[in-house]
Amino acid sequence: MPTTATEHRRAVVLLVAAAVLWSSGGLLIKHVDWPPLAVAGGRGFFAALFLLGVRARRLHFTFSRPQLLGAFFYAGCTVAFCAATKLTTAANAILLQYTAPVWIALFGAWALGERTSRFDWTIVVVVLGGMALFLADGLTVSGNLGGDALGLLSGMFFGAMIIALRRQKDGSPLESIILGNALAFLCGLPWMLSAPLPSPSGWTALILLGVGQLGVSYLLYAYAIKHVTALQAVLIPVIEPLLNPLWVLLAIGEKPTPLSLLGGAIVLGAVTFRAAASLRPSRPTHIVAAS
Repeated sequence: MPTTATEHRRAVVLLVAAAVLWSSGGLLIKHVDWPPLAVAGGRGFFAALFLLGVRARRLHFTFSRPQLLGAFFYAGCTVAFCAATKLTTAANAILLQYTAPVWIALFGAWALGERTSRFDWTIVVVVLGGMALFLADGLTVSGNLGGDALGLLSGMFFGAMIIALRRQKDGSPLESIILGNALAFLCGLPWMLSAPLPSPSGWTALILLGVGQLGVSYLLYAYAIKHVTALQAVLIPVIEPLLNPLWVLLAIGEKPTPLSLLGGAIVLGAVTFRAAASLRPSRPTHIVAAS
């Protein structure tokens, strides 16, 4: 079924709202006094509980290939990003995660039948240039190549997750998200059991991570992804990589380097321009789904 212009504009607004909620991740993750995988498991537990609680009667678990792949890639994305945020700077982790548009542009047409336009390829090239500038300084200054590698891995998983969720546009991608949170919980459970309990403020941050940063945000995202292309679903939420390190800077004084900021500004400028173009009035969007 074609997406109308009204549905598309509503989806764009919801994607931006989801990104605002996602942006709290860097600060909240650093505030939980637990190992990285324990944090990933704990927030996955609370997110899964929240989503099951608010949508229990509308869920339909088919355990189809796209549903299971979506869950696997979602878990990989959230666990890798959580570990990266703990091990490297919040700015490094989030900007490296936003290499996802590159993977979607490369594989979206093959997996979804959604061709990447010349305009989108131009945006991707500019994003790569900004990332190269960012990495030229950021990887050296961060002092943790492992954390940066995990940030890049989270970007690959993020792109794959969006493709898998987009394949379920005629169904409900929320089930993949719930299964992915449950899988993240299982991955982190050994570390949760072996680590001392978090402080009261750590528990608060962990619950906020599960309910707000993942739970509410992915409720919005699950609706929005039905009415935008996979590439738009990752290019439009551009406020996240801007706000994520900003909250950390204001709260704990973790400062990105000037060259990292310049590279990040190029990336954000490119994807902001793409998001603004998506809000222009247009005819109903016909998107061909892969068989």
